Amino acid sequence: MALIVQKFGGTSVGSIERIEAVADIIIKTQQQGHQVVAVVSAMSGETNRLISLAHEIDSRPSSRELDVLVTTGEQVTASLLAMAIIRRGHPAISLLADQIGIQTDNMFGKARIESICTDRLNQEMEHNRIVIVAGFQGRDREGNITTLGRGGTDTTAVELAGALKAAECQIFTDVDGVYTTDPRIEPNARRLEQITFDEMLEMASLGAKVLHLRSVEAAGHYRLPLRVLSSFCQSKGTLITYEEPDMNKAPVSGVAASKDEVLITLKQLPNQPQIFASLLTVLADAGIAVDMLSQLNHQLDKIDYAFTVHSNDHHQVVELLTHQQESLGFVELACDKEVAKVSVIGIGLKSHVEVIAQFYTAMSHENIRADLVTTSEMKISALLPQKYLELAVRALHSTFLLESIE
Repeated sequence: MALIVQKFGGTSVGSIERIEAVADIIIKTQQQGHQVVAVVSAMSGETNRLISLAHEIDSRPSSRELDVLVTTGEQVTASLLAMAIIRRGHPAISLLADQIGIQTDNMFGKARIESICTDRLNQEMEHNRIVIVAGFQGRDREGNITTLGRGGTDTTAVELAGALKAAECQIFTDVDGVYTTDPRIEPNARRLEQITFDEMLEMASLGAKVLHLRSVEAAGHYRLPLRVLSSFCQSKGTLITYEEPDMNKAPVSGVAASKDEVLITLKQLPNQPQIFASLLTVLADAGIAVDMLSQLNHQLDKIDYAFTVHSNDHHQVVELLTHQQESLGFVELACDKEVAKVSVIGIGLKSHVEVIAQFYTAMSHENIRADLVTTSEMKISALLPQKYLELAVRALHSTFLLESIE
């Protein structure tokens, strides 16, 4: 008997009919001889509804109280799903984070899981109960409710699977696997039967919505088999593997896109290394990730910096840096919210020297300018005007992923 952890996202449980369908999936897995722990998100649209209610009260609601509010969505789903399974004659129980013992740090809105106590889970499974866990949430050391950020239910599922030493973690979504790019943008996108952990990590970090970045990181930590499936149709999905990559395959595995970008430009900073180090420390202490960092207009004693942050962090970044303007010494802070990031991902891109030229050629054929570009062993990313994002995705996918199968 294997232990399987299954995660069901918001669209998978978006209505009573969908919750009934998920109950059937879980019971079928159990009837195949497996123990099942299911982790659920709020019903589709519910988290946004709750956030909107909060903003009707306060345009900048308390982050602690916002976490208290939005976790109610997962509680509703978990209890309804448990009811559906019980009605079918199978014992089930819904549990919240504090009932399990999911402990996090105190970064409200983007907390990290620090530990999980599996005693209660093991106890329930010993009684042959199907356990339904409310995802996306935890408790800090002071007992405050915390949330793991958008997509955090993926992370709950993977961390639980790792702590329980599960045979596999299955992420059920509204797509039947990981695609070469978002099929809603490029209809010719192809489902991948498998993808390496390193490639999936890059894709998640660069905007691919199919898996939460921290969930991929956690799967790598446990070397946990991770599979992406659809709750709407039967397929083998996509398996994230830890096998050595095939270095003879086409260099590009996927194209990722992200609209959740804001370009921050700081003008006329003193050209002193400790100044910018202090700036990055301020952002790091607030748990804010900086990407696509670049120096602009380098002068003898002054320098401009540009970097991107996630759109969710934009207001906090402006607030923090404005508060520190005197000590940091910059003259002006500018924000551009009409930008997006497109990336190509693959193993060993740097050894394929033609890829960067083909990347720029594909963009130039569509008259798309790149404002910032970053490269690494596994990616090429360009920041561009948001209105050209979908055009860029299709151009790059055609260049690298359609031609490779012709």
